[in-house]
Amino acid sequence: MLKKWEELPLEMQTEEVRYYYDILCKKKFSLVIKRLFDIFISAIMLAVLSPVFLILAIAIKVDSHGPIFYRQERVTAYGKRFRIHKFRTMINNADKKGSLITLKNDCRVTRVGSLIRKCRLDEISQLIDVFFGDMTFVGTRPEVVKYVNQYAPVMMATLLLPAGVTSEACILYKDEDKLLDDVANVDDVYVEEVLPRKMYYNLRSIEKFSFWGDIGTMLKTMFAVLGKDYEADATGELEFVASLHKEEL
Repeated sequence: MLKKWEELPLEMQTEEVRYYYDILCKKKFSLVIKRLFDIFISAIMLAVLSPVFLILAIAIKVDSHGPIFYRQERVTAYGKRFRIHKFRTMINNADKKGSLITLKNDCRVTRVGSLIRKCRLDEISQLIDVFFGDMTFVGTRPEVVKYVNQYAPVMMATLLLPAGVTSEACILYKDEDKLLDDVANVDDVYVEEVLPRKMYYNLRSIEKFSFWGDIGTMLKTMFAVLGKDYEADATGELEFVASLHKEEL
């Protein structure tokens, strides 16, 4: 499940990435269990949720013009690009008519899309990506190429594992759109402020990786969707962001 060091993309063969790579090398059995769990559970969930998929597909097509799925190109393990499966909640070609990030009260969101997003149902189609191995249940959310190209060296360590449906960062930043509301330059603020804070948790999750830890994150995600709030590690975030700025200098 983990490539040999010399087989990694050159941009990942750095001292910053090596620290996290060595941690994962000691947990290869857990990585195998993680992948088997992804295949087994995603297959079951796809079968059980197939009626929901059908209902959402019909609702999306009736509500607005465009495809059922939004297939934006994202980045997963080792820098591989793939087209993510998300139920379309915005007007067709929305990414060409505004920011790559969805904001609060975004006018591009359709009527049915608003309801789907509120219930977090747009993400369930990523079970397809989990089954085929482009994603995993717990891991760093897949970013678009534009943002990955702006990763600091240490952030590249998150590409040692497949992109995830959920993560600790997702739980703590579930209302990310509120942080970017009324911001003049959304992309700059996201890359310079929001992304580094999320990366603090993504990298910490690799340090503490375990199969049962993933199960715990999935349970916390369920509670978060139901309305439970979790407290962020503000001190850790600030120290991590400060270390990034120090490296830049």
